Amino acid sequence: MKKILFIRRDNIGDLICTTPAIHALREKFPKTKIGILVNTYNADAVAGNPDIDEVYVYEKAKHAKDKNRFSVWLENLRLLLKIRKEKYDVAIGCGYKYSTSLARYTFLTGANNRIGYVKSSANSISYNISMNEPSEPVHEVVATFKLLEPLGISGEPSNLVLLPSDDEKEKVLKCIPHPNLIAMHISSRKENNRWPADSFIELGNKLMKKYNVMPLILWAPGSSKNPFHPGDDEMAYKIAAKISGAAVYKTTRLGELIAAISLCKLTICCDGGAMHIAAALGKPVLTIWGSTDKRRWALWKAEGIILQKGLRADEISVEEALVAFERMWRH
Repeated sequence: MKKILFIRRDNIGDLICTTPAIHALREKFPKTKIGILVNTYNADAVAGNPDIDEVYVYEKAKHAKDKNRFSVWLENLRLLLKIRKEKYDVAIGCGYKYSTSLARYTFLTGANNRIGYVKSSANSISYNISMNEPSEPVHEVVATFKLLEPLGISGEPSNLVLLPSDDEKEKVLKCIPHPNLIAMHISSRKENNRWPADSFIELGNKLMKKYNVMPLILWAPGSSKNPFHPGDDEMAYKIAAKISGAAVYKTTRLGELIAAISLCKLTICCDGGAMHIAAALGKPVLTIWGSTDKRRWALWKAEGIILQKGLRADEISVEEALVAFERMWRH
């Protein structure tokens, strides 16, 4: 096999959880060209990855609010035609469950062999090497890694792979030259996975007083009123205003967020992409969860504590978070 393509169309954490499979493929086929199709939202998660030869980036229409949808689709079509010209031997549709859109993209690559998950009762013409969806929840890393079995690869997946940009790290250090930065990422896509602003404020103030650390407030950028891609600008500045001495670093690109977390000693966050970024960077993680399934999204080969009670993150108290932080800080 001369050329193999991964397709990962979803979120940041999903893409980061694909990196052990990419690494295993590189080790098995050191001379094979490895490409990956990603989107503008998650592409920085594979920037500089030494296991990847080419990154193809397309744009989702919902992320291109200032562009004509037809022009976005046209650009994506051009990208697919470019991929087809490469004549990939294998295309791997990476996803835990069968997805019609993922299957379609995999088919449109024109690869001779197309690997992906299907429902046990479904036959997909998009995949000519199909695998049944896992019958019970397994970790996203494991589910993606299993797609390599038709290529003769099995075993234990490696650590996550993520490389921060040196240029972006320099920018952070110029803005916030503090030796004891603690990343405090306040965002999560699902409402029941969000920890209240007042809890972040109380925890941040207690940490500053007791440990001489500087909380670095990070979040999904944008207004909460943005219908296309709501962010947490308002909540972030509210929290920062009430934690005396905390630092704020607004990241408009994923590479900036990766660099910021890489310079922190520990990360406090809700479930989401920031958690997987910190894990991939080898940072200890204190994460506060709502209804997320640990079997699928637990920290992968990283030091950390998951605080979870029921179905909502706000069931976790500040005192419980403080106790967990103290346990991790001692180590």
